[in-house]
Amino acid sequence: MRKISVLTLALVFTLAISACSSTTSSKSSNGAQKIIIGTGNDFVQIAFLDEKNNLTGFDVELLREIDKRLDDYEFEFKTMDFSNILLSLETKKVDLAAHLFEKNPERLEKYLFNEEPYAYWRNKIIVASDNNDPVQTLDDLVGKKVLVGPTSAQAQILENYNKEHKDGIEIVYQQNDANDEVSQITSGRAYATLGADFLLPLKDPQGKLKTVGDSLNEGNILYVFRKDDPDSKKLSDAVDGAIKELKADGTLKKLSEEWLRQDFSK
Repeated sequence: MRKISVLTLALVFTLAISACSSTTSSKSSNGAQKIIIGTGNDFVQIAFLDEKNNLTGFDVELLREIDKRLDDYEFEFKTMDFSNILLSLETKKVDLAAHLFEKNPERLEKYLFNEEPYAYWRNKIIVASDNNDPVQTLDDLVGKKVLVGPTSAQAQILENYNKEHKDGIEIVYQQNDANDEVSQITSGRAYATLGADFLLPLKDPQGKLKTVGDSLNEGNILYVFRKDDPDSKKLSDAVDGAIKELKADGTLKKLSEEWLRQDFSK
């Protein structure tokens, strides 16, 4: 009985140690370190499912090109709601977050970003194309419903504005469909949204919406990693090297023009 008990305890102890030390990363059959990429599956032209239900888009195909240049790593995609991507990074369910993320002070406190941008954008106010109101700044949106994705950089812009203004903007957070800005604004359920200038033609090919006013900010688009994690820093540095190669050989420019209709890599 004692022998069985000791063996049983040893097995339980071993399993406990294994569970505590587990991470998202593991070794693939070829010896490369497996990296789980957290992204979405309904962001048109960026990370979405095509007619054959295959994950594709600008972020996805760029990461596949990066993966080709990193012999020490093997990328695997895991799709989820946008609001869960950074949380999954924190809880080590994924190793890299990819969804056109840009740096802001709030994110920099919690996450590590790579250094080499792979795209650049300008956030602007977006309203219905037949809206003739003189909307130029966030002040013109006070008291109005503005639609943004939860945890997005655009939501952070509005939340920061409301912290500084007593009579703020009525923020409406998107629920299920991340691409419903056109229907929400043209129907009058929301007055405006905020968005990157290069994404509007992709989401609204019929031109039902328009950008107005000056740029609210300009952003470098980067990948997100866990902060204070040596393995994440090593991976981030490797990704930076691959992006520089892709810029130098024209691959990044080609992908940007293919998926975003312009070269936004500069």
